[in-house]
Amino acid sequence: MSTIVAILEADPDGSLHLPLPPELRRGKVRVKATLEALPLSNDSEMCEPQPSPLDAFKSLRANGGLRHIISDPVEWQRQQREDRILPGRD
Repeated sequence: MSTIVAILEADPDGSLHLPLPPELRRGKVRVKATLEALPLSNDSEMCEPQPSPLDAFKSLRANGGLRHIISDPVEWQRQQREDRILPGRD
């Protein structure tokens, strides 16, 4: 049995989505919920802003990108691509 304490934000349709730990992702799960409205506040502990994908790319670029993994992007793409025969073109 696991106890999960989470603060969830409702989706526009009013539903909540609870992420489960890996050990509970198979089979059925019994859920016992107590819903309590929280006051609206700007407290960073309660409402941490989620980084946007654009922020993630900016951070990646600021840290030097993926040069340590992919030194030559053009050559890497050629290695990754698998050419295939197109229909009607012999």
